[in-house]
Amino acid sequence: MEGFTNNELNVSELPKFETAVLQRLHQKYLKVIVLNSGIFLFVEILILLILTLKLDKIAFSQIVYIWLAGALIGFLIVAFLVLGFRKKGYAFREHDLIFQYGVIATNTKIIPYNRIQHVALHEGLIARYLGLAQVEIYTAGVHSGDIKIPGLLKDDAERIKQLLMGKIQKEL
Repeated sequence: MEGFTNNELNVSELPKFETAVLQRLHQKYLKVIVLNSGIFLFVEILILLILTLKLDKIAFSQIVYIWLAGALIGFLIVAFLVLGFRKKGYAFREHDLIFQYGVIATNTKIIPYNRIQHVALHEGLIARYLGLAQVEIYTAGVHSGDIKIPGLLKDDAERIKQLLMGKIQKEL
């Protein structure tokens, strides 16, 4: 086994992913979140209204509690979605891709290009109307390694897909 080395690495000398400048999702994506949240809240209000009309034998105070609980749940969901939008970011480096997300805890996924097996581009109805798309990156092995980067301008999403497909071809 000539030429084989297995030297120790000094942890303090390893490159820090924190120094990468993360790109944020396009501001238009906030509109997608708000519109989707509006649809969710509309359905929630309909359900609460039907519940209120069907439960005519319960006390008024219980109805108020049901509506307050529904309002609180709706508010928390919308708040987490908006905060989550502000926390998401991505970066492409020479050998890997970084994706960061999370509201309460910050999660960072770093995927080497040689682990990427497939790249797909998705457009939802509202996102398509706003000229946005989502790039979905499938990796080899663990399912939790997959990344979805929403809120990209469609042209940028197509360029990212081409970049990643080119990286995949180079690895083969």
